[in-house]
Amino acid sequence: MKITLTTKLFAGFVLLLALFSVIVLFSYKLAGQVLRNSRQVEASQHVSNEAVSMLRNIVDMETGFRGYVLIGNELTLDTYYAGERDLIGRFAQLRTLAEESPEQVQLIDQTQRLFQQWLGYSHLLIAEKREARRRNPLQRGLDDMPHHRLAETLTGKQLMDNIRFRLNKFELTEAASRKAMRQRLNDSITRAEWLSVGLAIMALVLGLLWALYIVRTFARRLRGMLNLARRMADGDYDTQIVDNEQDEVSELTAALNVMARTVGANINQLESRNQELDQFAYVVSHDLKAPLRGIESASRWIEEDMGKDALPPHIREFLGMMRQRVHRMEKLISGILDLARVGRTTQANETVFVRTLLREIIDSLHLPTGFKVELPFFLPTLTTNAVQLQQVFTNLISNAVKYHDHPATGTVHIGCDDAGEFYSFSVADDGPGIDPEYHDRIFVIFQTLTERDTFESTGVGLAIVKKIVERQGGRISVKSAEGQGAKFIFTWPKHPPKTKNVAATVATPVISTVSTATS
Repeated sequence: MKITLTTKLFAGFVLLLALFSVIVLFSYKLAGQVLRNSRQVEASQHVSNEAVSMLRNIVDMETGFRGYVLIGNELTLDTYYAGERDLIGRFAQLRTLAEESPEQVQLIDQTQRLFQQWLGYSHLLIAEKREARRRNPLQRGLDDMPHHRLAETLTGKQLMDNIRFRLNKFELTEAASRKAMRQRLNDSITRAEWLSVGLAIMALVLGLLWALYIVRTFARRLRGMLNLARRMADGDYDTQIVDNEQDEVSELTAALNVMARTVGANINQLESRNQELDQFAYVVSHDLKAPLRGIESASRWIEEDMGKDALPPHIREFLGMMRQRVHRMEKLISGILDLARVGRTTQANETVFVRTLLREIIDSLHLPTGFKVELPFFLPTLTTNAVQLQQVFTNLISNAVKYHDHPATGTVHIGCDDAGEFYSFSVADDGPGIDPEYHDRIFVIFQTLTERDTFESTGVGLAIVKKIVERQGGRISVKSAEGQGAKFIFTWPKHPPKTKNVAATVATPVISTVSTATS
């Protein structure tokens, strides 16, 4: 029994998932170690800060005490009493922080006892100093103080030196402990990094090996499919792929073989139909126009034979109307053929200076005197189909002129904006405008908004414009309201769209194309 590609892919996914789970588990444990060591270092630093702060308070108390003993100013005792209030619970707090180290706790207890002795000593001398100052306001130093020999024998200094010694020893011991903690922290970080990197590299190597195996499994068979697709793109639909692996890719290969055969049959059928449609186009362009020309000639012969003056006015009117209808029919036939031919003939792209193109169009339209076409400051240079872009601008500008209610003073403004991969062109006029109700209708073939006899309009021009723009990958729309002019906006690609399969393009039926433009 062969293992399918789905099973292999699933097995690789499970393997990578298992490795990922192992990495996550190890990372979690190592992160826990790093976090614990980091917290220990942080706690040790906090203990040191508390010890340093306590020593600073004791030194401030000693300074205030000495100042008072020397000059007798009560203000010097502010730091003394502030330090005493602050130290009430500091020893217990520091003892709690260092409770995991019996040696440190012992140093704290010794320091507290020495501090209590110094506190009793300093309270005694402060009280005697006050009493001496009360009896004699001019008292100085240790004069008239019963226990002045305690100060002279440096008892207080010895107590304070012992306090400093033990707190310094406490700080040194804590620093040594913190150094060991930092080393453990660094070791745990290094261990976590190496293990994480090692596991990640192992997972990467295994993943790459498995991916290489899967890629090599796919590569040969996918190359066969790619070659088939390329041959189909070149028009060869008879090639088939042989695949005997009997897995999911084999089913895809079989489907591609069926698709190639189906596409080949459809292309042959479309080419046959296209030949018929080309013949039909020839009949429309030649055979249908011949009777129309005959009708027009007959109407003129009647006028010539009977004489214009001898014909009744209503007969001349009927003959003129007949020729008008004949001309309209010829234009309709020509418009249908033009619409059908859009995109059916291959035309090379060329460099188009849009400003030059627009000036040529304006010159060729023979605009009414007084009618103005304004061009913007910026107009791009494109590599595109010049004929089709010319058709679009010609139709839009000529429509603006044809339907303008005051052509002698009318204005058309051409606009251009950057729209990413496209340029957004606009053709805006100040004519009678179009009711929003008819904005979709004007792009449908044979649809006009005026009476047929008012303007010679076939209703094909905007359908051709819409089809050309959409075949270029753009969009066209209109913004207008009745009495406020009309603004046609269309997008045109900055770069030529990719060329489609020639056979598929040629095989597009004429009737289907017309249906697309009229929808």
